[in-house]
This record gives sequence, C-alpha cells and structure tokens, in this order.
Amino acid sequence: MSAVEIAGARALVTGGAGTIGSHVVDELVSGGAAEVVVLDNFVRGRRDNLARALQHRSVRLVEGDIRDVALVHELTQGKDLVFHLAAIRITQCAEEPRLANEVLVDGTFNVLEAAAAAQVRKVILSSSASVYGLADEFPTNERHHPYHNDTFYGAAKAFNEGMLRSFHSMYGLDYVALRYFNVYGPRMDIHGLYTEVLIRWMERIESGAPPLILGDGLQTMDFVHVADIARANILAARADVTDEVFNIASGTETSLRELAQALSDVMKSDLAPQHGPARTVNGVTRRLADTTAGAQKLGFRAELGLHEGLQGLVDWWRAEK
Repeated sequence: MSAVEIAGARALVTGGAGTIGSHVVDELVSGGAAEVVVLDNFVRGRRDNLARALQHRSVRLVEGDIRDVALVHELTQGKDLVFHLAAIRITQCAEEPRLANEVLVDGTFNVLEAAAAAQVRKVILSSSASVYGLADEFPTNERHHPYHNDTFYGAAKAFNEGMLRSFHSMYGLDYVALRYFNVYGPRMDIHGLYTEVLIRWMERIESGAPPLILGDGLQTMDFVHVADIARANILAARADVTDEVFNIASGTETSLRELAQALSDVMKSDLAPQHGPARTVNGVTRRLADTTAGAQKLGFRAELGLHEGLQGLVDWWRAEK
C-alpha cells in the first residue's frame, strides 16, 4: 500500500514558505498531521505565508537550503511524507543556469537520497507542464514526450521525474509527481525580482494603467488555483498510487487577452490592454491539460473557477500591498 493518511503523519515540506508550499502546510495542519517541518531559504518564500500554520505546535520552521546535504538528511529522518516544492523560477533559470542546476537537479537529488535513506513512505514532487514545451496534441496527456521543451527549468523538471523513477526502481521509494500548469492565487510573490504577470497587471490596473500583454495575447494557458494545487498534493499522498505522474490543471484554456479582461472586470477597469514584445523565455503559445488520469486515480478535479479565483487574488493582494 502506497497510501499515506495525513492524520498522524510526519511530513517535511521543502519550499514550504512559498506560494504553493505554504498552502500545502495549511492542508497538512487541517488534516491532522502530527508533525510538519518546513524547510525554506526565504529567497522566494515568506514567513508571513506561514503565520496561521505556525500557531500550531505541530509546525516547525527551519531556515535552510536543499543544497545542504546534512541538513536535508537530518530533517528527513522519521518522516512519513516529503513534499518537495523548493525551486527557482523559470526566468531565473534562464539567467542563472548553474544556480538552477544546483537547486533543481542537485538539490532534488539530495531530497530523494535522504528520503530513500530514511525510508520515507512517499514523496510528492512538484513538476511542471514546462516538460512538454509546446505540445503536439491538445488536451495534452501525461504520455506526451518532453522533447519540445527548450528551457532549463523544464529540462530539470523532466530529470527530476527521471530521478524519481530511478529511486523507485533502486530503492522502492514510493512517489507521485505532479505536473502543475499555470498556478495563481494568494501568496504569489509580490516583492521579488521575478514577479508573476498577474501581479504586474494588478499593479498597473490599480495605478490607472491598462494591463501590458507581451505578444499578441492569443497565447493560452491552463490556469489552476493554488488551493486546488495544494489539495492535489494531499490527494496524491493519500492515494494508493505510486510511480506515476499527473497533470494538475483546470482543463480549461484561457488566452492572455481573456485573462486580462477577466482581471480588469474583477478590478472594475474598462481600459483596453496594451501590447509589448513577446517573451524570449518560455515562448509556449498554448497550454491545455488532459486531466483525466488525475481525476480517475487521485480523485482530483479543480474546484475554483477563474473569476472566483481572481477575485480572491485581488482581495489578498490589496490587503498585502
């Protein structure tokens, strides 16, 4: 049995002060986990994201880095579950590929090595739709090849999945990898160098300027709310499933023009978007996930619609800024 119940479990969450990680921590706390250790270096994560969780005795925050081999091994001892979310953004990977290799590849190896040594019952790894690049088929299922990806971030995530398969074969390490599509929601990074497009748009709209779309705006994404992402992590832990990868998405295609309009509607702006030069990093023009496998094997279906999700994001952002 590879199913692990959350109630009474002991978990390590790498990157647990980040957007997704902090929501996973909240889910673990509400699920009755006996111990939740959060490892974060606070490059992207924020202590404020854990304010509610840290009120519980079961949660312990450790400032550190997944590149610290001894620390990772120490924190993994005695854990039932490891949720591995620590990463750097795709744009930073392009600017600092050596750092990206150290964090996304070497750091992930450290986590998996420690999990195998500690006989962790299951690892839930955060992967990405970036492994597909611009897919050949839509909706895109998990059997699609990774050869169209040309980003270092996507290459590292594909290698992460390969390492998981190897550790499962060599050591019997149970795991599920989750390929997130376009994640948004509260606790997005609003202070760092590599902020998300939605954050930049909210700043512009709030100041009376229109959202700036890079490119023609016809490129599409498959948006999924961070609360749904966190719930998928818990479902993956609880499911009697191992050695598998799942798309985690809404299964709904939204163009950047549609997204800009939806955000403008939520923020009560009637300004038409402006357009700028297309991005040079991750120029994928279409994303749409086939979410059938996750629904069948994990019981996952996205619950928050885009309008409701954007309203919650705007409300949070206004309270934070």
